[in-house]
Amino acid sequence: MARAVRRAFKYRFYPSAEQACELARTFGCVRRVYNMALQARTEAWTLRQERVNYNATSALLTGWKKTEELAFLNEVSSVPLQQALRHLQVAFTNFWAKRAKYPTFKSKKRSRRSAEYTTSAFQYRDGRLTLAKMTEPLNIVWSRPLPEGASPSTVTVSQDAAGRWFVSLLCLDVIEQVPATGAVGIDAGLDSLLTLSTGEKITNPRHERADRARLARAQRELARKEKGSANRAKARLKVARVHARITDRRRDHLHKLSTRLVRENQTIVIEDLTVRNMVKNHHLARAVSDAAWRQLRTLLEYKVDWYGRALVVVDRWFPSSKLCSACGALAERMPLHVRSWTCRCGQTHDRDVNAAGNILAEGLSVIACGDGVRPQRESSRTGQSSAKQEPPRVTKGIPVLL
Repeated sequence: MARAVRRAFKYRFYPSAEQACELARTFGCVRRVYNMALQARTEAWTLRQERVNYNATSALLTGWKKTEELAFLNEVSSVPLQQALRHLQVAFTNFWAKRAKYPTFKSKKRSRRSAEYTTSAFQYRDGRLTLAKMTEPLNIVWSRPLPEGASPSTVTVSQDAAGRWFVSLLCLDVIEQVPATGAVGIDAGLDSLLTLSTGEKITNPRHERADRARLARAQRELARKEKGSANRAKARLKVARVHARITDRRRDHLHKLSTRLVRENQTIVIEDLTVRNMVKNHHLARAVSDAAWRQLRTLLEYKVDWYGRALVVVDRWFPSSKLCSACGALAERMPLHVRSWTCRCGQTHDRDVNAAGNILAEGLSVIACGDGVRPQRESSRTGQSSAKQEPPRVTKGIPVLL
């Protein structure tokens, strides 16, 4: 079996001076149009209690282009400007559905520099991509081939803080549905990034710690430079390159790890961790952020959908570490420094392996009770989790180990 999915393929490219100038103008126009449309929609609601939709902002854009002050909007492709209005509409839709906060203005210094082109604004032929308003194709480094016969439906060009240029092509790809029968429980940690219910421990690479000295040195050099100077701009790029190196290595590791877990197991059970609250602990915030558990969960969520797997998210209050996987007794306390413990039944547990086994058992019981196996994103807001479907609490009836 196979499944067709929409998948983005991201590549780095090196624009010529003319192309870089054209893209920089496009980024600026996209940001300007987005901010003006957001301001218009905000004023319409504040002053007249009127909701302005995408069609109304598109009409406003036509009028803006005819003014002398905004005539420069005609110098770039109109498609990225229209796409910016569509993105704003999506942002408001998410806000009205209470899935996101109210949209904010794009900043020249902090916001992502990007522009999105649809099929009418680019030409892709024989591995050569040419954007609207450009005469030469982009110099793309094809680090991996596109799917055979793929035709991009959307192209997104972006530039990161380190000055690197990227192009992302959205294509239709076919994912082979390889059968798998295994089930695994995953306990996240800091000493070991992940501990599997099979007993395997995956080492935490600690990417940020490996480059901490280099990052500190680059930040000290940046702090010495005068604000607004050319040397400060160069120093800022050095800091951004260190951050980019850390981010790229972490993302690559998590992609390989999540793909391996999804391909080898039919059912994956994880905890519903509240990373937002964990980083409030100033002693662990840096290590928790470097582990990137939230990013790993995001990767697992869409990959299990690609491969036809099941992802179960266990309630965050489930006592996986304090529960004996052999007799079911519940320890009264389990401080973080305790890495192994002995139950009154005589069973000695490795804290992480025991927790992973309990997480797997709880996830399988959730499936047996007929609960959904997809990630329950609403659980963090409603307080109702897939592990709380039965009336009794998950710990009711479990003897407490005193």
